[in-house]
Order: sequence, then C-alpha cells, then structure tokens
Amino acid sequence: MMSVRSIFLAALLLVATPALAQQSIQAQMSADEFKAAGLDKLSTDELARLDAWLDRTIVDETGKAAAVAEERVKKEHRGFATFGSDEPVKGHIPGEFRGFQQGRDYTLDNGQVWRQVDGARLAGARLTDAEVTISPSLLGTAWYMQVGKYNTRAKVERIK
Repeated sequence: MMSVRSIFLAALLLVATPALAQQSIQAQMSADEFKAAGLDKLSTDELARLDAWLDRTIVDETGKAAAVAEERVKKEHRGFATFGSDEPVKGHIPGEFRGFQQGRDYTLDNGQVWRQVDGARLAGARLTDAEVTISPSLLGTAWYMQVGKYNTRAKVERIK
C-alpha cells in the first residue's frame, strides 16, 4: 500500500517540476558538466531549443507519472471511508467460507481485510475459495459484501 510519505513526495514532485523545468540546462549544470557534455559548442539558439524540449519533456513525463500514481492510490485505497475508487472489489476468500457473522474479518486473496459490521446472516453456507464482490452503497460510504451466488449481502468496512 502506498504510504502517506509516498503521496507527499509525488505531490512535491508535481509542484517542484515546473520550477525546475523553467531553469535553463546551463543553470542546472556546473560549468565543468556543461563543458564535458559538449553543450558549450551549441549556439544560443540551439541551447534555447534544447531547453524548450527539456521543459516539455519534464512537464509531460511528470504529468504521466502523476496520473499513474493517482490511479494507483485510488485503487489501493478503495473501500477506506471516502478515499479511493468506488469501483466494486472482486476477489476470493481463500479457504473455507462459513457464512456471515457480525464482527468477523474476511481476508481476500488480494490482501485486503474487511470486517462485517452488521448482523446479516448466511446460515448453512459452506464454500471453498468463495468468490466475493464488495460494492459501495448508492448513497453514503457503506460497502456491502456478496458471496458466491447468494443474494444476502453483509455490510463491511475495510480495515486493511
């Protein structure tokens, strides 16, 4: 799971990148680095074109990286309160499923852990590697777990 520190660093990169892109390549390098790269042989116009290309590349690539990071954070935090994606979670409960019970934790094959918070019951259900779908409510922040082909749904909250 992506940490708060990782999210902060991604946000910092977004803020810092435009400032970095606005500096010329000559200002970002030492005189020795500039000369060793052979850039001292370029005309003023050629340097300006190189700077413009670098600016576009930095901004474009940072935008792409930020979009990927945002999507990853939304996906990984799905089910936590109002944060993350509201797309249904589909997976399996490895091993034996023995019905619903308030307070029971359900660990999915993707590592997510959900706890049942209502009194829904599914007596007599016995499934192995049960297929589950956890969907958000239409209103509010509640999530509901449905197992296999059973119509009974249990209200759950993500705890991990």
